[in-house]
Amino acid sequence: MPNKKNLLKAMGPGILFASTAIGVSHLVQSTKAGAGFGFGLLWAILLANLFKYPFFEYGSRYANATGKSIIDGYQQLGRWALWFYFIITIVSMFFVCAAVGKVTSGFMENLFGMGHHLYWPMTTTALVLGICGTILISGRYNLLDTLIKIIGIVLLLSTLIAFTLTLINGPLPKTAVFIEVDPWGAAGLAFLIPLMGWMPTAVDLSTWNSLWTIERIKQTGYRPKLKETLFDFNFGYITSALLSICFVTMGAYMLYGTGFEMPKASDEFAGSVVGLYTEVIGSWSYIIIAAATFSIMFGTCIAVFDGYGRALKRSSELLFPIMIKNNESNISKSLYPLFIGILISGTFLLIWSFEGTGDFGILVNIATIISFLIAPVIAIFNFILVQEKYIGKEATPPLWMSILSYLGILFLTGFSVYYLVSLF
Repeated sequence: MPNKKNLLKAMGPGILFASTAIGVSHLVQSTKAGAGFGFGLLWAILLANLFKYPFFEYGSRYANATGKSIIDGYQQLGRWALWFYFIITIVSMFFVCAAVGKVTSGFMENLFGMGHHLYWPMTTTALVLGICGTILISGRYNLLDTLIKIIGIVLLLSTLIAFTLTLINGPLPKTAVFIEVDPWGAAGLAFLIPLMGWMPTAVDLSTWNSLWTIERIKQTGYRPKLKETLFDFNFGYITSALLSICFVTMGAYMLYGTGFEMPKASDEFAGSVVGLYTEVIGSWSYIIIAAATFSIMFGTCIAVFDGYGRALKRSSELLFPIMIKNNESNISKSLYPLFIGILISGTFLLIWSFEGTGDFGILVNIATIISFLIAPVIAIFNFILVQEKYIGKEATPPLWMSILSYLGILFLTGFSVYYLVSLF
């Protein structure tokens, strides 16, 4: 166990990671997996958490060992690698932000009872995105980060209580006409890639771990030891993985086979998720759970915009160094708010274009599929960058991590190829 006083200075990026992961992949995808297939897709959730683990850990490891983000490492591999990351970020970012933003607005509508108002859907979306952008551009994220950690603890305890009570009460009885869904059938396979795409989150977001690690060092003025940085990351990752199992279990025990279908509208879906808690904890807990789930999604939303803003800023500085050197004080400082503004505007327009479908799951599926298909390339990049040549012998991962990395690359590549073959 690392020194407690120093560990507190290092803690932060791992909790941010957990907050980001608990959002769509857990509240939405894990719950839907349990509701639609029982425990039939639990293996996919477990394998995704296991085989993606090294590539997220490498983001934190690289940042600690070099004092730079792993995006800087992509430039070391060659400008083509940095350009690849930059392009896939631009291609995927609006879909990811739209999926997270839409889910967040759904939980907001549920909390404040806005869902049935004719003009509320896009109004709440604009409100959520506007507040996120204002907080980030004004530099007040640190305060909200502290609040989200507190709220995250409330949601964590609530989830563990609901999970325990669900196990004690046992699964709800299935309807007489229930026909068990084959997870290997067409419906199961169609949901498989979106489920694993963001379980626990997209692999290309591993760059955020390194960016947040560097930012934490700047905030505290303390350069943590490698074991302290990895303790922080592992705490967040393991917490996220355990919670994904809790959400699958609640979906399987309380929804699977009961005849209840998860609503497609985001606000009604949010109400169903909150209902899972109140069903086992008690109706008195509704407002607490509704506030906690909205708050954690809001924290996820802000973390996603912040991560993309930082990633775009750092990529641009590396790709266009002449522009930055000519006017470093003005241009470099203006890049982050500029990218946040672009993200907010593009996300709003994309959600607006999908609003007529009434199914926010379309956005989530597109975002998660894109994330999963590009995952193998980012995984390979990250694995190469934690070799002795780039981070020194002391910081290189142990043998078991290297073996897990090879297996992870095969896992991600195999399922990506399988999906593309089945698609075409």
